Amino acid sequence: MSKKPLLEIRELKTWYPIRRGVLNRTRGYIKAVDGVSLTLEKGQTLGLVGESGCGKTSLGRTLAGLEQAREGKMLFHGEPLPGINRPRKWRKRIQMIFQDPFSSLNPRMTAMDIITEGLEEHGMLKGTREEAAANLLSQVGMDKEAMYRYPHEFSGGQRQRLSVARAISLHPELVVCDEAVSALDVSVQAQVIKLLLRLQAELSLSYLFISHDLAVVSAVAKDTAVMYLGKIVETGPTKEVLNNPRHPYTRALLSAVPRPGREKRERIVLPGEPPSPANPPPGCGFHPRCPQAMDVCRTTTPAGRQQGAGRVWCHLYG
Repeated sequence: MSKKPLLEIRELKTWYPIRRGVLNRTRGYIKAVDGVSLTLEKGQTLGLVGESGCGKTSLGRTLAGLEQAREGKMLFHGEPLPGINRPRKWRKRIQMIFQDPFSSLNPRMTAMDIITEGLEEHGMLKGTREEAAANLLSQVGMDKEAMYRYPHEFSGGQRQRLSVARAISLHPELVVCDEAVSALDVSVQAQVIKLLLRLQAELSLSYLFISHDLAVVSAVAKDTAVMYLGKIVETGPTKEVLNNPRHPYTRALLSAVPRPGREKRERIVLPGEPPSPANPPPGCGFHPRCPQAMDVCRTTTPAGRQQGAGRVWCHLYG
């Protein structure tokens, strides 16, 4: 019997209604996530990359139970994963680290209250809150005296460490990292990434690592998925996706990444702006900006095709 992956996503759709008029009727939908299928193995990291507005965060929030999926399936160890009203036993198994550590931490709560609140709510608190807080702070490389301070008294890197401590407090299996280091200085980014990798090894964590920074993803993710306009356009082992990109969109993203000490890539500048997710173009959603677009791209949605160790959704490989 084959071992089931930790997480399977099948044709997932998360649409937001557009309401207008006196009666607040639904006039359309913003198709933030529009038919995404992904797999994540236990103990591994899946990188999810793409430009702002492509639907990365909506996908992460849907997995964390913060948004309701319209269609599709989410399976966790082969079991259906409930949506936004999921029971507590599910909520503690999937946690989320948000992009902005300042706005995601309650300014009126001390660090101790923030990182032990979940333990108390779920009946998992053993001993005193001070002991639990000291242990969690130690795990993320902070001194126990910090438990009595408020969020505004910490630096950005320290606040993100508190966010990490809160996320691991309930012993989750999957942590959704939504641009977890993008708001930090480069040197602090490296420290937080090192922390996440250490905790992954110690606690057998799996990560969905959402980022627009391909250099950061290359340091943490075994596999990478590239997202554009609510759809996945390319997946595969991170090294293969970054060193041998096949989709024109992936090539354009990588052309903007500096490579110190290596031959400079020719910069690919995409024309225009990404189409609106409320009115995506027919066929391949990337065709209005694609330098290699063909007639079939304007009418037919490409199917995923195996290329090397990954898959690509592009008519160039049809």
